[in-house]
Amino acid sequence: MHEMSLAVAVVDQVENAARSRGATGVRSIELDVGELAGVVADALAFCFELACAGTVVEGAELITRTVPGTARCEPCAEVWAVGMPPRLLCPRCGAAADELVSGRELRIREVCWADPETAREEHRQPITEES
Repeated sequence: MHEMSLAVAVVDQVENAARSRGATGVRSIELDVGELAGVVADALAFCFELACAGTVVEGAELITRTVPGTARCEPCAEVWAVGMPPRLLCPRCGAAADELVSGRELRIREVCWADPETAREEHRQPITEES
């Protein structure tokens, strides 16, 4: 179950960001999860709860936002929703998709810190690569 390793990675990133900000609690974490990422939302939520135990993230709400899968056709410049299972042939000209534009993401969108001092600075802060 790769959802456990994903949950652990999310908790680790948020803990690192909490340390750098001096935060002692997290209210919620919002994730973008692409529909083509192969992530089962219920399994991720279950694993997230286990991964949070004993961390600064314990008790935080996990909010997942599904990012639809889209593809692009170079010959005709069409962009379309691929759906599940993915339709990878252009609906306009029938050519194979040149690029998956979205739908494979697994990204921390934002974190809502629980600390009054951190919350006063900015209630919601996205986690960046530098965090």
